[in-house]
Amino acid sequence: MNKGIRQFLEEHAALEPVSFHMPGHKGSRIYRENGYGEFLDIIMDCDITEIPGADNLFQTESIIAETMEKYRQLYDVKKSYLLVNGSSGGLISAILATVGRGKKLVMARNCHKSVFNALSLSDIAPVYAYPEIIDEFGVLGGVSAQEIAKCLDENQEADAVLIPSPNYYGICSDIKAIADEVHKRGKILIVDQAHGAHLKFFSKYGVCGFPQAAEEQGADLVINSIHKTLASWTQSALLNVCTDRTDLNVLEDKLQTIESSSPSYPMMATLDISADLLLEKGEELMRAWAENLDFFYEEAKKIPGLVIMEEETLDRTKMNIDMSAYNINGNELEELLMKRGIFLELVTGNIIMCMSGIGNRRCDYERLIEGLKATAAERKMSGEREMRQPEALTERLERTELPKEKIYVPIDEASGKVCAASIIPYPPGVPIACPGEILTAEVLEYVKARRAADEKVIGITADGKVCVGK
Repeated sequence: MNKGIRQFLEEHAALEPVSFHMPGHKGSRIYRENGYGEFLDIIMDCDITEIPGADNLFQTESIIAETMEKYRQLYDVKKSYLLVNGSSGGLISAILATVGRGKKLVMARNCHKSVFNALSLSDIAPVYAYPEIIDEFGVLGGVSAQEIAKCLDENQEADAVLIPSPNYYGICSDIKAIADEVHKRGKILIVDQAHGAHLKFFSKYGVCGFPQAAEEQGADLVINSIHKTLASWTQSALLNVCTDRTDLNVLEDKLQTIESSSPSYPMMATLDISADLLLEKGEELMRAWAENLDFFYEEAKKIPGLVIMEEETLDRTKMNIDMSAYNINGNELEELLMKRGIFLELVTGNIIMCMSGIGNRRCDYERLIEGLKATAAERKMSGEREMRQPEALTERLERTELPKEKIYVPIDEASGKVCAASIIPYPPGVPIACPGEILTAEVLEYVKARRAADEKVIGITADGKVCVGK
């Protein structure tokens, strides 16, 4: 019999791995060290349904309402909603609540695939705002306020704007400047802050050196993946309402439509635990996190030939590392670190992205530094860094009308044809080609390379075919 999910997880846990990938709790340690070990011991007995006293996620009156109120106070917002379908559920609900059927949404082209799913549910037309490019690393950066203003002026009938900030690499956009442009034109600003749920708490507890949270910069609706960097379980998230511009009755109706009708109580309990940790030990935890990051960046910069991203708008909890000066690409570096029990979040070309969380300890960062130093010692440095970021990731594809009829063709025959179904490398979950965009040889070569490396690409059939216009 093939290895099942349980067996894989047991074997992985037995490795005592160092996690620099989501979720942010990094295992049971943060729960057991802070008095929640008993909860983990009885977790199966906590898997219940809406029995008397257990409240109801979609008509909150007691215990769930209390957790929502904790988050409302933590983020200093008007209302917070618990999400059990991840940030994806919150994003889709926010879009459907603020953009009319058949209307337009101004959105960053590097939005998560869940945003594109929302478009198809309500026939919403996207207006793409293109992010800037971080030339040194060849990855997408933030979206400028000027780009948003231009899109809105050219599409005055658009109902709302949606920006991911931070993006997958940790690059933030200037949300305050964007909010000013959006609101002076009477529109609503939604921020996908799935990768930045923690940012509020660096500033809240006086820790410098990190970007401000979108809740502090004028956004109307902010979606946070608490699980990605804080202490709750995977799939648990939060939707924050920051202003009075959204009809909460409509928003709650969309949440009930999109969210599961069988929410996990253990999952919601971890949202409650994460809130309590921030309320009771937030300053201690955030300061320790920042100090550990300072240690890592200082030590990493001592390794000759290692390049680490330090953009002004970077959330430093995402450590983007390039060791191509040692004639090693991202996939090879990931493999070497995995052999040392260190598991990463993302590889893009020559870059590895190590995603820290509230549950990481100093020993985790020390292990990562040891792994990087050992790699440098074992490899000969060429003296030159090699830029090998795929152009496909930053290429602006030409757009045309959506195809009315579809057909599947082999990848090698798809160049020049109109994409009819999104092609999505996962991670990071950002479509590399969307319906209506003309496929290029560069994009298709990148897809083939990802598949050859056994990496996931959603939208390509098992036999290597692409959905295009007939």
